[in-house]
Amino acid sequence: MGHREELLDGAAQCLYEKGFGRTTARDVVAASGTNLASIGYHFGSKDALLTEALLRATTAWGEELDRALAEPAGGTTDPQRRVEETWSRVVGLFSTQRRLWATHVEALAQAERLPELRAKLAEAQREVREGLALTFHTLPDDPAAADRRVHVLGSVYQALLTGLMVQWMLDPDTAPSGVDIAEGLRAIADRADAFA
Repeated sequence: MGHREELLDGAAQCLYEKGFGRTTARDVVAASGTNLASIGYHFGSKDALLTEALLRATTAWGEELDRALAEPAGGTTDPQRRVEETWSRVVGLFSTQRRLWATHVEALAQAERLPELRAKLAEAQREVREGLALTFHTLPDDPAAADRRVHVLGSVYQALLTGLMVQWMLDPDTAPSGVDIAEGLRAIADRADAFA
């Protein structure tokens, strides 16, 4: 393993242990067994290194999320049951990846001051929207209508996902379950139907 990979591994460890804002270049060097010059040579700055390490970890979690969303819902054709099972799998990921999501929440706050981090998180956000929209909906054949549907539905599911993650971070004992999410979505849909 070269210095670049050692730095990324050390940075990921520091992100989990100290967070984005409290990690220093010296912390990364100590965790990686490299030297300060390696950070500048491979990444240009400590912030660029932490951004890369965070995105690498987030990508790995994203792959787990994709698998949870794509997994068949026990052969059921009942949409309510499918929503329950899918969101229950997602909730399960929050408990296994808690440190990653604590780091991710902190990185969101840092993104306001770090344009490169902000741009990369925004790009990842756009990719997640499509996956979330396709999990629960079939898209229209018209490309413009499909793009609009991905944006609208994906954005709403992403807001749900992020809000759910924050609730699980702060108070997992009272955070909603997959069954709660499905029940809430059904109640919202029923209320919307009443105004249609």
